[in-house]
Amino acid sequence: MALHIGFPAALFYYSHFPFWLAFFNRLGIEVVQSPPTTKAILDDGSREAVADACIPIKLFHGHVLTLKDKVDAIFIPRMVRLNKYTTFCPKFLGLPDMVRASLANLPPIIDFKVDACRGMGGFWSICRGLAELLGFGLRQAWAAYLEARHHQNAYQKLLLAGYLPLQAMAKLKGEAVEGTVCEAGKLNLAVLGYPYQVYDQYISLDVIGKLKKMDVNVWTMEMVNPSRLYRLSGRIPKRLFWHYSNLVLGASYHYLQQQNIDGIIHITAFGCGPDAMVDKIMEMDIRRLSNGRLPFMSISIDEQTGDAGITTRLEAFIDMLLQRRGNG
Repeated sequence: MALHIGFPAALFYYSHFPFWLAFFNRLGIEVVQSPPTTKAILDDGSREAVADACIPIKLFHGHVLTLKDKVDAIFIPRMVRLNKYTTFCPKFLGLPDMVRASLANLPPIIDFKVDACRGMGGFWSICRGLAELLGFGLRQAWAAYLEARHHQNAYQKLLLAGYLPLQAMAKLKGEAVEGTVCEAGKLNLAVLGYPYQVYDQYISLDVIGKLKKMDVNVWTMEMVNPSRLYRLSGRIPKRLFWHYSNLVLGASYHYLQQQNIDGIIHITAFGCGPDAMVDKIMEMDIRRLSNGRLPFMSISIDEQTGDAGITTRLEAFIDMLLQRRGNG
């Protein structure tokens, strides 16, 4: 009987799920992912997580709870580094411990440390150790690793081509998906932020979906090669510590250089210290480097953020951009 491993659909899910899905499947392990976020999932996570946690961490707890009676183990890697320059947020580093301390009666947690200074190329030693922990040999581990690399590379190509993460994951499974989100609209907006905030349609209040209904082309951080994002993030005097923070800053500098972009929206989580710093740097540098030419809007999300208020702000932002274009 196949081992069932749970994978919460939050945090690093939007960046690395295709890799781990292919890896475990090649070993004959069935991966059970948690369902899309709902109010109940967020409420459960908010009730159980530590009080000062940001909304993505609270949400992760809720996703873990949906899996606890359905799987043999839950995969919560301890994300440390993916390159030599930056590390992950401390809450990522301590995530397995936080979950164990907050949630009772969980199945075993697989908390293998991911410390790969060479990016995805450094994942082999991690995969080898994980396969050994699960009772598999070196040859099986190598085959699973190669399969995982293949799927992750295919996923990255789809993201660069303009597909959103959930679209790209569906396309990898052979499912039919809609076209990319950066074609045929009347305006071009860069929507930036940590992927687990931008692409969770519940906590982001489906900002991207709303913009598409307003006939807007959406450009995202994942549509730019990560090596370029890291290179551009070095424009600030001192590179930030955090992995996703540097990617978001690099994306803002990239889209500042694109003449077709009409504005930038930053989706940020209330109560996230690194995110608050990124938001302020983006606001100041976009104003300075564009000489006030490029409009910028910040959308802060938490458990209390209302759908109607976000829709109204987006509509006003789009109206302003259209008026600017008309007056130009």
